[in-house]
Amino acid sequence: MNLTSKQFYLRQRPLSKPTAEDVSLREVEISELGVGELLIKNEFFSIDPAIRGWMRDEPSYMPPIELNAAIRSSTVGTVVESNHPDYQAGDIVYGLNAWEQYSVSNGFFLNKIPVGDKHPRHYYLSVFGAVGLTAYFGITDAAKLKPGETLLMSAAAGAVGSLGGQIAKSMGCKVVGLAGSDEKCRWITESLGFDAAINYKQHSGNLVEAIAQACPDGVDVFFDNVGGEILDAALLNINDRARIVFCGAISTYNASEPVPGPYNWWQILAKGATVQGFLVSNYLDQFEEGARVMAKLLDSGEISFKDEIVVGFEHTLDVFLKLFDGSNKGKLILQL
Repeated sequence: MNLTSKQFYLRQRPLSKPTAEDVSLREVEISELGVGELLIKNEFFSIDPAIRGWMRDEPSYMPPIELNAAIRSSTVGTVVESNHPDYQAGDIVYGLNAWEQYSVSNGFFLNKIPVGDKHPRHYYLSVFGAVGLTAYFGITDAAKLKPGETLLMSAAAGAVGSLGGQIAKSMGCKVVGLAGSDEKCRWITESLGFDAAINYKQHSGNLVEAIAQACPDGVDVFFDNVGGEILDAALLNINDRARIVFCGAISTYNASEPVPGPYNWWQILAKGATVQGFLVSNYLDQFEEGARVMAKLLDSGEISFKDEIVVGFEHTLDVFLKLFDGSNKGKLILQL
């Protein structure tokens, strides 16, 4: 087998938002598969903020993307050739691969889409994939939410935030979301059922007060996807024994200088709060179960979600940058 595949690779580490000088396009040759390997023709890429963190040369929950290596990403695709005992040609799979037309995998972090599944394949990069399962396990397990408690969700109009807030509502919780525009705030309250929404860009000088007004009984769980000033404001509104689920820090991913704070971290001590670093990869052995639950919630109408699919492999980097200017409307997915 001799196959040519295009891929985006890390040419140099970005100092701020990645450019074409940092993430470049090339063609590579794929030769024969090794024992235990399979070849996947990718159909969809997941466009996620975490990818920016993986471009840094810093210790994290996953090794940094090495220089000259393809950009790591979740994908959906079809197995076209296999030397792996658990996969055969024709299987539809989703998992951790890269921004490339074809991926060679050893089966790590890979799952099959059930035969006969009626849902679109790209759902396994959103509501049934790592994004939806981050929301599901984060809310049902890591947050330790109880009916009647108040959840404050940052990046509430994003893929994880919008789903997590709806799951919390289905559990009988009060849910307040933070989003970056009036349009997004209307969407999460009018369409998704959030109890209240705060446009943090309109309250940059009085965000602490805005959260206090929306959460008069305080915050029992803060689900943090953003970090920075929003985390600081949330900390001044937490209740005794509150839980902070630390899922992401998109506000800092493109910072070129050390990020100060959080200045109000002392509230963790003052309120006896718990901080939980949350990684959906810790639930890998429960992915199939979680996807089934999310499918039931979706089919019953208890949750809804929004995907933004952009077609064209060559647009991958431009689509990725939409994450950092807030112009995306829903879970960003690239269709090759």
